[in-house]
Amino acid sequence: MKLWNEVAFADKASPVLREVDVVVCGGGPAGVAAATVCARQGLDTLLVEKNGYCGGAAVAGLSGTICGLFQAQQDIKNADPKQIVFGFAEEFRARIADKGGLTDPQIYGKTHVVTFDPHIWREAADDILEEAGVSCLYHTTVTEVCKEDGAYTAIRLESTAGSTFVKAKAFIDATGDAALVAKSGLPYTYGSNGAIQNPTMMFRLADVVEEDFYDYFGVDTICPPDLTKRLTEAYESKTYATPRNRIWVFPTSQKSVFLMNCTQLAGQCGEMLNVINPEDRTYAEISGRRAAREYHRFFKDNVKGFENSQLVDMAPEVGVRQTRTIQGETRLTNDHVVQCTKAEDGIVRSSWPIELHAGDVSKLHWLVDDYYEVPFGTLIPQGTDNLIVAGRSLSADHEALASARVTAQCFEYGHAAAIATALMLQGGCTYKDVDVQQIRRRMIDNGSAL
Repeated sequence: MKLWNEVAFADKASPVLREVDVVVCGGGPAGVAAATVCARQGLDTLLVEKNGYCGGAAVAGLSGTICGLFQAQQDIKNADPKQIVFGFAEEFRARIADKGGLTDPQIYGKTHVVTFDPHIWREAADDILEEAGVSCLYHTTVTEVCKEDGAYTAIRLESTAGSTFVKAKAFIDATGDAALVAKSGLPYTYGSNGAIQNPTMMFRLADVVEEDFYDYFGVDTICPPDLTKRLTEAYESKTYATPRNRIWVFPTSQKSVFLMNCTQLAGQCGEMLNVINPEDRTYAEISGRRAAREYHRFFKDNVKGFENSQLVDMAPEVGVRQTRTIQGETRLTNDHVVQCTKAEDGIVRSSWPIELHAGDVSKLHWLVDDYYEVPFGTLIPQGTDNLIVAGRSLSADHEALASARVTAQCFEYGHAAAIATALMLQGGCTYKDVDVQQIRRRMIDNGSAL
C-alpha cells in the first residue's frame, strides 16, 4: 500500500493514494457482495468502510438475521422453508453456516429467517474479500466527491492518517445512506415527506432457559399475544419503560443466547429521530442503551426462563432501517410490491413483507405464496454516468422500501451492481446503457434465481 502522501493531486493539497477500476463505499451486505464480485471479474477493487470490520447494519447494528431468503407462506407452521433468493446471498449464508455461525430456518410470522453470529459474519467477510483480491480500507470515511462532465473521477478519504484521494473509473455507493449521491448534489428523497422508520437498539441475552422460552413463545419468533398484553400493562402502569409491545426474540447459534429486537427509539416527546443528524443519532444511541436495559429488566422480572439471564452484548451502534432514497432511473412502487410484479429487468426476488416500523403502530403487509422482482433501474441514480447504488438506498416508495431493504436482497443488489460495473467498463458505456439481460444471465450463472 502506498503512503498517504506520495503523489500530488492536481492543485489539491491532498495526495492521491491510488488509482483503481472501482471503489465500493460501504462494507455492509451489499458492499461485500459488490466488492467481491467486482474483484472476481478482474477489476482492481477498493472497499472503503468507516468501521473496523464489514457488516454494516447486519453486524454493527446487530440486526443478527438474514431476512428475505424465503418465501412467505400461508400455512407456515406446516410448511417447509421455501428459499427463493440464492446467488451471492446463498454463498455468504453457506459460508457462515460452514463456520458454525448460523441457525436453521426459524418461523418469523408467515416466513422464515436465519440468525447468525455477528463475529463469524465479520470473519466470513474478511475471508471472502481477501480470497477475491479486494483491497480494504477500514476506519476510513468519504468526505468529498470529485466530478467532471457528469462523471465521478475521485473521492476524498479521511482517516487518522490524514486526507487523501482515490481515483477510479466507477463508483458503487453501498453506504446505505446514499452518501456519494448526497455529497455530489444528486436528487434523493427522505422517507415519507421526511418521516423515516424508527431505529432500534438490538441486544443479546445469555443464560436463558431454552425449554422455558419455547414453552412460552412456541416456534414463532414474534412474541405471543400474552406477552404483548403484559408489556402494554407494564408500560401503562409506568412500572417499566417498555413502549413497544410487539417484539421479536430469536434463538441464536450459541446455546442459551437469544437475540432481542425490542426497542423502538424516538425523541423525548415521541418525535421521529433523524439519524443522519449526529445530534439525533447520539440521542438514539444513549436512549437505546437505556431502553435495552429496561427491556432486560422486564424479561428478568416477568418472563419464565429469563430470571437469571445476562445482557452480554449490545449493538455497537443503533440499527438504522432507512435514511436517504435515491431518485433512480426506475422507481420501485408500493403497487409493484403489493401486486407481486415480475420485472423484465428484475435482479432479485423478494417475498419479504412491507414491514414499516414508524410511529406508534407498525405496519405489516404479507406477500403470501408469491414474490416480486426488484428492477435493475432502481440502482441507477439520475444525473450521472458511472455511479451505481447497492443497498437500502435504492429508488423506492416509502412502503416499498420497507420490504426491499433487507439483507438477502442487499446481497443481490451488490451482486448486480458489480456485474453491471464490469459490463459498463468493458463496453465503454454508462450504467443505464448496460444490457440488463446480460446482467441477469451472469447472475443466473452465479447461482441467482431469476
